[in-house]
Amino acid sequence: MTAHTTSDVARYGTAMLDELEKAIVGKRDVLKLLLTGIFASGHVLFEDVPGLAKTLIARSIAQVADLDFSRVQFTPDLVPGDITGSTLFEAGSASGTFKPGPVFANLVLGDEINRAPPKTQSAVLEAMEERQVTVDGVSHPLPRPFIVIATQNPIESGGTYPLPEAQLDRFLLRLNVGYPDLDAETEILVRRAGRGKEEVSLDRVIDADTLRDLQITVEAVQVERSVAQYMVELVTSTRDSGRTDAGASPRGSLALLRASRAWAALDGRNFVTPDDVHAIAVPALAHRLILKPDEWLRGVTGADIVDYCMNTVAMPASLTAADPQG
Repeated sequence: MTAHTTSDVARYGTAMLDELEKAIVGKRDVLKLLLTGIFASGHVLFEDVPGLAKTLIARSIAQVADLDFSRVQFTPDLVPGDITGSTLFEAGSASGTFKPGPVFANLVLGDEINRAPPKTQSAVLEAMEERQVTVDGVSHPLPRPFIVIATQNPIESGGTYPLPEAQLDRFLLRLNVGYPDLDAETEILVRRAGRGKEEVSLDRVIDADTLRDLQITVEAVQVERSVAQYMVELVTSTRDSGRTDAGASPRGSLALLRASRAWAALDGRNFVTPDDVHAIAVPALAHRLILKPDEWLRGVTGADIVDYCMNTVAMPASLTAADPQG
């Protein structure tokens, strides 16, 4: 392993964002959140309507980071072996040969993951949580780094199997791309007309081994006790809210820790501030809340509740670069 610092994380992160923006116009904030999830060794769920470049984003990340990439289109007839792989037995042979499935890649795009039945979703869950798959009683480790970027369409429920809370909880972040503004969408058309082809060619900025080293570097980012307590107070506030049936679990607190470390490192710092926690709290926590039915009917979202908690829970004094221990 090569020794890296948070300055390296920031340098590579900025270079990746600059390269990604050659293909993804006007969404640098979303891309930074996605890189936060990746540098934190987490999985990311995109929940948005079709046509907003979610697949393009995943493919572009794989290009700039030189990652092995696979795409799985989730459908109701998909079985676990279609994802994890299967053991093939030849005639007359007592032992079989394992044929890896598409999950054996550094970056796996699970398109419309909520269209697969629960048994198939559970196979993906093991891969996400354990970084391995088990086929015919034999465990097979997945490559490192291993990242799942999944998508689901929030406005179509026909023929879908909603992700259970246990699986939603395995995604470090849930993101929305959103529609581009007028200038950005115009720029998309101008670029497409000028290059004369559909594909966008991106240069490699980093390789898989370096990305893995930087993920390890993120684990060394300091978190002062008062900031850690603030994370827990935010999560506890979602549990105490009268608008939820269940707030975020301790896994939510750990998600805040992991994501805020990566966010700080992308800014070149080796310590976390309360502002880092604020920056990633909604994508890290909102999908972990179970709202009361009447709140859901009123159009209240998990993001609304997390925002309210951030406005009511007192922040500790901001840390400074000169005094990272507060």
